[in-house]
Amino acid sequence: MATLVANLARARVLLARNIAERGLPSARQAVPVRTKITNSAGAMLPEPYNIRFGLAKVLLVSTFLYLGAWISKEGAEFLEENDIFVPDDDDDD
Repeated sequence: MATLVANLARARVLLARNIAERGLPSARQAVPVRTKITNSAGAMLPEPYNIRFGLAKVLLVSTFLYLGAWISKEGAEFLEENDIFVPDDDDDD
């Protein structure tokens, strides 16, 4: 395990040295999402408006996934109770 970590660290150093020698942009360098950052007068544009609802999105999605699964289960039970759809054993072939 220690040799694996050492080899990975050595490879990372060699890669960084190669990138630096060739003048290539670093792999960790951030790529701008928006290319226009100044207006015609040269003034900086304001930061773009960004809405993040990370935890709220996770909670909403998981809630509605659970709700959909529950509705599907109840629907399947209803169909079996009323003999509308009853799976046969020979349908598995």
